[in-house]
Amino acid sequence: MSLKIVVLAKQVPDTRNVGKDAMTAEGTVNRAALPAIFNPEDLNALEQALRLKEQNPGSTVGILTMGPPRASEVIRQGLYRGADTGWLLTDRLFAGADTLATSYALATAIRKIGNVDIVIGGRQAIDGDTAQVGPQVAQKLGLNQVTYAEEILKCENGKLTIRRQIDGGVETVEAPLPVVVTVNGSAAPCRPCNVKLVMKYKRATAPMERTADMPYQELYAQRPYLTLTQWSVADVDGDPKQCGLSGSPTKVKAVQNIVFQAKESKTLSASDSDIEGLVKELLDEKIIG
Repeated sequence: MSLKIVVLAKQVPDTRNVGKDAMTAEGTVNRAALPAIFNPEDLNALEQALRLKEQNPGSTVGILTMGPPRASEVIRQGLYRGADTGWLLTDRLFAGADTLATSYALATAIRKIGNVDIVIGGRQAIDGDTAQVGPQVAQKLGLNQVTYAEEILKCENGKLTIRRQIDGGVETVEAPLPVVVTVNGSAAPCRPCNVKLVMKYKRATAPMERTADMPYQELYAQRPYLTLTQWSVADVDGDPKQCGLSGSPTKVKAVQNIVFQAKESKTLSASDSDIEGLVKELLDEKIIG
């Protein structure tokens, strides 16, 4: 059967390079001060989506992302790997969203896309590590959901068969379509970019990315597929009060880059007295307990 698959992908700041300018005065991440990358676990999710496309002729894969115009790079990276289309949610009203406002915006976009069989995304983003957006999208859309997926094994008779990680092992489950799936970073890595697809889509841009002096302006009239779909809050019939900072009850106080460094070392024997002494010291220092 052919499937309509939407991959939730996020352009995230590279949290390996957090510095003193990482936060704005309003308590949100200063994305302009950090390098932007494709969220790693969303790449794992994209690979599962592309495998489903290959297994089910006639299927399509689209990339849905929310962010400033530069976030369309995530869509291009998806197209380079085999995705068919993409949608960029970009509007100042979306800015500063927590997981609740983000999932609301994504859910409204998925409704606008319509007739989606599978929504798939990474378990969590490295800039928040909450693992909340996927399940919240499923809840808002009233869809089945499977989390901690390691591999989507097959799609037959309107059901996905998924191997997922659980405490102490793995389990294989079936979920009827439509369904939301979140994928672990331990799943298969995403395939590299395809050279032919890079050449085809390297000029693909969202309208807000373009300037009057951009070269190759004539290409956009000749090749409509180079114009990425761009939606505002109004375009997806969203409620501005539920988007961005207005719809975000969670506020971040600070982001810090903490490096653990040992000031001294101790050598312990395997004796009971040494081990008891270590445990007592850790308890006294409130490191454990």
